[in-house]
Amino acid sequence: MSHPAFQLILSGLFNNEVVPYLGPGVLFDSVSKLNGLPIPADSNSLILAMNGGKPMAPKLMYEFPRAAMNQELKRGRNFLGQFLDKTYKDSKWTRASIHNWLAEWRPQYVVDINRDTQLQESYADEEHTLIVGLARVIGNHYRFKIYHYDGQNYFEIEQQQVNQSLPILFKPMGTPLPESNYVASDADYVDYISELMGGFAIPDFLKEYRKGKKYLLLGLPLNRDSERMVMSDIIYGADEHKGWFLRKDPTPKEKRYAERLGFEIVDADCQDLLAVIQTRLAA
Repeated sequence: MSHPAFQLILSGLFNNEVVPYLGPGVLFDSVSKLNGLPIPADSNSLILAMNGGKPMAPKLMYEFPRAAMNQELKRGRNFLGQFLDKTYKDSKWTRASIHNWLAEWRPQYVVDINRDTQLQESYADEEHTLIVGLARVIGNHYRFKIYHYDGQNYFEIEQQQVNQSLPILFKPMGTPLPESNYVASDADYVDYISELMGGFAIPDFLKEYRKGKKYLLLGLPLNRDSERMVMSDIIYGADEHKGWFLRKDPTPKEKRYAERLGFEIVDADCQDLLAVIQTRLAA
């Protein structure tokens, strides 16, 4: 499928005027190297994986942060970190096609709300800056850590040490590498979003860099409040035309929300975008 917007999207990505904003749908073709099962990425699959493959009560199945809060209260906060480490650090997954494409295009700035490490692997042979979201930390107003990757290892740095010419990888919901930090439960999200709204969850240099950017919401449903609230604050200062929301058969609620924020809705998905890219490369 082709769409008139794809030309503008690809041109903007190439010129670093459009920022890829990655949701769980970008991992659609990533599977376990052990048994071929899909990587747990969206809310439903994460809940099932966390609960040993069994569904939880309907009110908990509504959204992963809610189910995670339930398990945190029962088993402790460390349980969530251990589960996410087991899922994203200790398990081996095949590369997602979207990440193979990103490894070739190397955008200057990418936002990835997934908690896996494939985006970082896409830049593993290039120096970059990694920003990782934090929640419920003591003695620190900021809700992020910044790391410099020198081509081999990550080193934690302060805001004033950032080399602003390097690519920026923003993982607001966390990652297991170089150290495990996650935003997962309802309590995490409440704290993170509060500080995001207050300006303490995004470094100052990124607040400046993001001004006037457009965004490509890729593999990101807009039917749950947690992800929508995080996104709306991360894109603050964007161009009046916020960008594009790629979504096949969006719900009326998603349409209203995307249009209210200023996103153009494109009836397409990750596979459609990849097909267009492959067609243009072959031309």
